Amino acid sequence: MKAAFYDRYGPPEVVTIREVGKPPLLDDDHILVRVHSAAVNPYDIFFRSGYLPVRLANGILKPRQTFSGGDMAGTVEAVGPGVDQFKPGDRVFGGGRGAHAEFARSQQKFLARMPENASFHEAAALPTVALTALEALRDTAQAQEGQTALIYGASGGIGHIAVQLARHYGMHVTAVCSTGNLEWVRELGAHEVIDYTQEDFTHNGKKYDLIYDTVGKRTFFNTRNSLTENGMYITEHILYPKYHALQMLLGILTGDRRMKIHLTQTNRPDLETIAGLVDAGALRAVIDRVYPLAQVAAAHRHVESGHTKGKVVVEVRPDQGGTAVE
Repeated sequence: MKAAFYDRYGPPEVVTIREVGKPPLLDDDHILVRVHSAAVNPYDIFFRSGYLPVRLANGILKPRQTFSGGDMAGTVEAVGPGVDQFKPGDRVFGGGRGAHAEFARSQQKFLARMPENASFHEAAALPTVALTALEALRDTAQAQEGQTALIYGASGGIGHIAVQLARHYGMHVTAVCSTGNLEWVRELGAHEVIDYTQEDFTHNGKKYDLIYDTVGKRTFFNTRNSLTENGMYITEHILYPKYHALQMLLGILTGDRRMKIHLTQTNRPDLETIAGLVDAGALRAVIDRVYPLAQVAAAHRHVESGHTKGKVVVEVRPDQGGTAVE
């Protein structure tokens, strides 16, 4: 099979396509997925580029984990003897090891049946960003109808999902993004939009029950005056984890515990919730661009630019989900 690998840390060009054998099913609950589409996420960039915290876990000088990709959508090819939720031929989406490949190994706890109303491209775009936004809003923020939410980075992968989910939970949504993205983000459900190139929301005098920084470009301390008394600031980005940890420590020392750093893990119950929201018409993935598997390095470069509108997808099998760029 064809699969994307990198033997060293570096720029997108270190990712190459190779012919390798199919991943074996090593445990009873393992599932082999025939991948149709796979997403490119920021963590793919962090691992490939050798971001320092990643090196501490994945090898200082060269990577131990050399495959690319995690989020995927496809059909079940084979299952281990302990799998009771899926069978060969089922259309699934979720997380797997080395998803930028024709086949990828996963576990049944990391997969769910695809939404009926989604293509493979759309389903592959959802797992990480939708799980992240869902758990941040539903669990960490405990979003309630009538609350006010500001979504910073509203046109990005997590952000465009967060806008839709916040609206679904009945929040009054203010979306912050760049000029060219204002209209389509409004179409996703934002009640108000702010162009960050023209206005700093912290200077408009408004206060929000939730400030959700989906791109890690702001800090708790430069936004806290825009929070209501019981408001919450949530950040997702791991670009400066020590810096955010310092913010949290300072918040605790000053008695202000309204800052939360949220991380998520793939799990089937929440994937099933996401599939239900998609089928109900409450949620959809916006696809910025689709690249063929042979151009996975270009897909990495696109995501690394930091200017994606929604999600970037790798098309592994060109018979499904749309047409990749050439």
